[in-house]
Amino acid sequence: MKGGFNNHLFLFLYTMKKFWVLFSLFILPLVFYVFLSKGIYKYANLPILTENVIDISEISKESSTTFKEHLTVLCFLGNDIQKAKGSLFNVNQTIYKRYYSKPYFQAIAVIPEGNEELYKETIAELSAFTDISKWHFVYSNSTSIESLFKSLETPFELNKNFYSENTYIVDMDVRLRGRKDDDDTAGGKLYGYDMSSISTLKNKMKDDIDIIYYQLKKSAEKESRRKREI
Repeated sequence: MKGGFNNHLFLFLYTMKKFWVLFSLFILPLVFYVFLSKGIYKYANLPILTENVIDISEISKESSTTFKEHLTVLCFLGNDIQKAKGSLFNVNQTIYKRYYSKPYFQAIAVIPEGNEELYKETIAELSAFTDISKWHFVYSNSTSIESLFKSLETPFELNKNFYSENTYIVDMDVRLRGRKDDDDTAGGKLYGYDMSSISTLKNKMKDDIDIIYYQLKKSAEKESRRKREI
Protein backbone atom coordinates (compact mmCIF):
# COMPACT_ATOMS: atom_id res chain seq x y z
CA MET A 1 0.00 0.00 0.00
CA LYS A 2 2.89 2.29 0.83
CA GLY A 3 4.40 1.52 -2.56
CA GLY A 4 1.13 2.43 -4.28
CA PHE A 5 1.02 5.75 -2.46
CA ASN A 6 4.58 6.49 -3.50
CA ASN A 7 3.74 5.67 -7.12
CA HIS A 8 0.76 8.03 -7.07
CA LEU A 9 2.86 10.75 -5.47
CA PHE A 10 5.57 10.24 -8.08
CA LEU A 11 3.04 10.46 -10.92
CA PHE A 12 1.51 13.58 -9.40
CA LEU A 13 4.85 15.31 -9.03
CA TYR A 14 5.91 14.24 -12.51
CA THR A 15 2.68 15.57 -14.00
CA MET A 16 3.04 18.90 -12.15
CA LYS A 17 6.65 19.19 -13.31
CA LYS A 18 5.57 18.67 -16.92
CA PHE A 19 2.81 21.24 -16.49
CA TRP A 20 5.17 23.90 -15.16
CA VAL A 21 7.72 23.14 -17.87
CA LEU A 22 5.06 23.54 -20.56
CA PHE A 23 3.67 26.65 -18.83
CA SER A 24 7.08 28.31 -18.66
CA LEU A 25 7.95 27.37 -22.24
CA PHE A 26 4.70 28.25 -24.00
CA ILE A 27 1.98 29.87 -21.91
CA LEU A 28 4.06 32.30 -19.85
CA PRO A 29 5.87 33.80 -22.89
CA LEU A 30 2.51 34.18 -24.66
CA VAL A 31 0.97 35.98 -21.67
CA PHE A 32 4.06 38.18 -21.39
CA TYR A 33 3.92 39.01 -25.10
CA VAL A 34 0.25 40.00 -24.93
CA PHE A 35 0.89 42.13 -21.85
CA LEU A 36 3.95 43.74 -23.41
CA SER A 37 2.28 44.43 -26.74
CA LYS A 38 -0.67 46.12 -25.06
CA GLY A 39 1.67 48.14 -22.89
CA ILE A 40 3.77 49.25 -25.85
CA TYR A 41 0.68 50.18 -27.85
CA LYS A 42 -0.63 52.32 -25.03
CA TYR A 43 2.78 53.82 -24.34
CA ALA A 44 3.54 54.48 -27.99
CA ASN A 45 0.43 56.45 -28.84
CA LEU A 46 -0.52 59.85 -27.45
CA PRO A 47 -3.48 61.13 -29.44
CA ILE A 48 -3.47 64.26 -31.58
CA LEU A 49 -6.45 66.31 -30.44
CA THR A 50 -6.07 69.38 -32.66
CA GLU A 51 -4.25 69.92 -35.94
CA ASN A 52 -3.02 73.28 -37.26
CA VAL A 53 -2.54 75.19 -34.03
CA ILE A 54 -1.46 78.79 -34.71
CA ASP A 55 2.32 79.06 -34.36
CA ILE A 56 3.53 81.22 -31.51
CA SER A 57 5.70 83.15 -33.99
CA GLU A 58 2.53 84.70 -35.39
CA ILE A 59 1.80 86.50 -32.14
CA SER A 60 5.34 86.92 -30.78
CA LYS A 61 7.66 89.86 -31.23
CA GLU A 62 10.54 87.41 -30.90
CA SER A 63 10.85 85.96 -34.40
CA SER A 64 13.01 83.09 -33.14
CA THR A 65 10.27 81.73 -30.87
CA THR A 66 8.28 79.01 -32.62
CA PHE A 67 6.41 75.78 -31.92
CA LYS A 68 7.94 74.16 -34.99
CA GLU A 69 10.55 71.49 -34.27
CA HIS A 70 9.97 71.90 -30.53
CA LEU A 71 8.08 69.99 -27.89
CA THR A 72 6.29 72.79 -26.10
CA VAL A 73 4.63 73.14 -22.72
CA LEU A 74 2.28 76.07 -23.26
CA CYS A 75 0.78 78.25 -20.51
CA PHE A 76 -1.55 81.25 -20.60
CA LEU A 77 -0.64 83.16 -17.44
CA GLY A 78 -2.76 86.29 -17.81
CA ASN A 79 -2.28 89.58 -15.98
CA ASP A 80 -3.12 88.47 -12.43
CA ILE A 81 0.35 87.80 -11.09
CA GLN A 82 -0.89 86.34 -7.82
CA LYS A 83 -2.88 83.68 -9.65
CA ALA A 84 -0.23 83.10 -12.29
CA LYS A 85 2.75 82.80 -9.97
CA GLY A 86 1.60 79.60 -8.28
CA SER A 87 0.81 78.00 -11.64
CA LEU A 88 4.15 79.05 -13.11
CA PHE A 89 6.13 77.65 -10.19
CA ASN A 90 4.16 74.38 -10.18
CA VAL A 91 4.88 73.81 -13.88
CA ASN A 92 8.49 74.84 -13.40
CA GLN A 93 9.15 72.50 -10.49
CA THR A 94 7.16 69.51 -11.73
CA ILE A 95 7.61 69.59 -15.51
CA TYR A 96 10.19 72.11 -16.70
CA LYS A 97 13.03 71.03 -14.40
CA ARG A 98 12.59 67.42 -15.48
CA TYR A 99 12.78 68.09 -19.21
CA TYR A 100 14.61 71.35 -19.91
CA SER A 101 17.87 69.55 -20.70
CA LYS A 102 16.19 67.20 -23.19
CA PRO A 103 16.30 67.89 -26.94
CA TYR A 104 13.47 69.87 -28.52
CA PHE A 105 11.93 70.84 -25.18
CA GLN A 106 10.75 74.36 -24.38
CA ALA A 107 8.16 76.05 -22.17
CA ILE A 108 6.23 79.11 -23.32
CA ALA A 109 4.21 81.43 -21.12
CA VAL A 110 1.83 83.74 -22.98
CA ILE A 111 1.17 87.03 -21.17
CA PRO A 112 -0.83 90.14 -22.15
CA GLU A 113 1.49 92.93 -23.26
CA GLY A 114 1.95 95.76 -20.79
CA ASN A 115 2.73 93.33 -17.95
CA GLU A 116 6.47 93.12 -18.54
CA GLU A 117 7.34 94.99 -15.33
CA LEU A 118 4.70 93.07 -13.38
CA TYR A 119 6.38 89.77 -14.27
CA LYS A 120 9.95 91.01 -14.06
CA GLU A 121 10.36 90.24 -10.34
CA THR A 122 8.70 86.82 -10.63
CA ILE A 123 10.92 85.80 -13.54
CA ALA A 124 13.99 86.98 -11.59
CA GLU A 125 12.84 84.90 -8.64
CA LEU A 126 12.41 81.90 -10.91
CA SER A 127 15.88 82.32 -12.41
CA ALA A 128 17.48 82.33 -8.95
CA PHE A 129 17.03 78.55 -8.67
CA THR A 130 16.29 77.48 -12.28
CA ASP A 131 18.11 77.63 -15.59
CA ILE A 132 15.35 79.46 -17.47
CA SER A 133 17.02 79.32 -20.88
CA LYS A 134 14.21 77.07 -22.17
CA TRP A 135 11.48 79.31 -20.77
CA HIS A 136 10.07 81.86 -23.23
CA PHE A 137 7.83 84.65 -21.92
CA VAL A 138 5.79 85.93 -24.85
CA TYR A 139 3.93 89.23 -24.51
CA SER A 140 1.17 89.92 -26.99
CA ASN A 141 -2.10 91.76 -27.43
CA SER A 142 -5.38 90.33 -26.20
CA THR A 143 -6.75 89.61 -29.69
CA SER A 144 -3.71 87.55 -30.66
CA ILE A 145 -3.76 85.67 -27.38
CA GLU A 146 -7.44 84.80 -27.87
CA SER A 147 -6.74 83.64 -31.44
CA LEU A 148 -3.92 81.37 -30.32
CA PHE A 149 -6.00 79.91 -27.50
CA LYS A 150 -9.01 79.28 -29.74
CA SER A 151 -6.80 77.51 -32.28
CA LEU A 152 -6.20 74.80 -29.67
CA GLU A 153 -9.91 73.96 -30.05
CA THR A 154 -10.46 72.99 -26.43
CA PRO A 155 -13.78 73.20 -24.56
CA PHE A 156 -12.21 75.81 -22.25
CA GLU A 157 -12.11 79.60 -22.29
CA LEU A 158 -9.60 82.13 -21.04
CA ASN A 159 -10.86 84.10 -18.06
CA LYS A 160 -11.17 87.89 -18.05
CA ASN A 161 -7.44 88.18 -17.24
CA PHE A 162 -6.51 85.96 -20.21
CA TYR A 163 -5.51 83.17 -17.85
CA SER A 164 -6.06 79.44 -18.33
CA GLU A 165 -5.86 77.08 -15.39
CA ASN A 166 -4.49 74.40 -17.72
CA THR A 167 -1.16 73.95 -19.42
CA TYR A 168 -0.99 72.30 -22.84
CA ILE A 169 1.33 70.11 -24.91
CA VAL A 170 2.05 71.27 -28.47
CA ASP A 171 4.20 68.90 -30.49
CA MET A 172 6.90 69.49 -33.08
CA ASP A 173 4.35 69.59 -35.90
CA VAL A 174 2.32 72.28 -34.11
CA ARG A 175 -0.47 69.97 -32.98
CA LEU A 176 -2.20 69.77 -29.61
CA ARG A 177 -1.57 66.43 -27.91
CA GLY A 178 -3.55 64.88 -25.07
CA ARG A 179 -5.71 61.94 -24.08
CA LYS A 180 -8.91 60.44 -25.45
CA ASP A 181 -9.41 57.90 -22.67
CA ASP A 182 -8.78 59.82 -19.47
CA ASP A 183 -10.71 58.23 -16.60
CA ASP A 184 -11.15 61.50 -14.72
CA THR A 185 -12.48 63.60 -17.61
CA ALA A 186 -16.03 63.67 -18.95
CA GLY A 187 -15.97 62.14 -22.41
CA GLY A 188 -12.41 60.95 -21.87
CA LYS A 189 -10.66 63.78 -23.72
CA LEU A 190 -7.92 65.49 -21.74
CA TYR A 191 -6.95 68.68 -23.58
CA GLY A 192 -4.89 70.30 -20.84
CA TYR A 193 -3.37 69.67 -17.43
CA ASP A 194 -4.49 71.54 -14.33
CA MET A 195 -1.56 73.70 -13.21
CA SER A 196 -2.88 73.93 -9.66
CA SER A 197 -2.70 70.14 -9.27
CA ILE A 198 0.77 68.75 -8.65
CA SER A 199 -0.60 65.21 -8.93
CA THR A 200 -2.06 65.92 -12.40
CA LEU A 201 1.20 67.44 -13.61
CA LYS A 202 3.26 64.64 -12.11
CA ASN A 203 1.07 61.64 -12.90
CA LYS A 204 -0.52 62.67 -16.20
CA MET A 205 1.42 65.41 -17.96
CA LYS A 206 4.80 63.89 -17.15
CA ASP A 207 3.65 60.49 -18.41
CA ASP A 208 2.29 62.01 -21.61
CA ILE A 209 5.49 63.92 -22.33
CA ASP A 210 7.41 60.68 -21.75
CA ILE A 211 5.20 59.02 -24.36
CA ILE A 212 6.12 61.66 -26.95
CA TYR A 213 9.81 61.23 -26.21
CA TYR A 214 9.34 57.48 -26.55
CA GLN A 215 7.72 58.06 -29.95
CA LEU A 216 10.59 60.31 -31.01
CA LYS A 217 13.10 57.67 -29.94
CA LYS A 218 11.35 54.89 -31.86
CA SER A 219 11.01 57.10 -34.95
CA ALA A 220 14.73 57.90 -34.83
CA GLU A 221 15.59 54.20 -34.50
CA LYS A 222 13.32 53.34 -37.44
CA GLU A 223 14.89 56.06 -39.59
CA SER A 224 18.37 54.86 -38.63
CA ARG A 225 17.52 51.29 -39.70
CA ARG A 226 16.06 52.56 -42.97
CA LYS A 227 19.24 54.46 -43.78
CA ARG A 228 21.39 51.40 -43.06
CA GLU A 229 19.29 49.34 -45.45
CA ILE A 230 19.73 51.79 -48.31
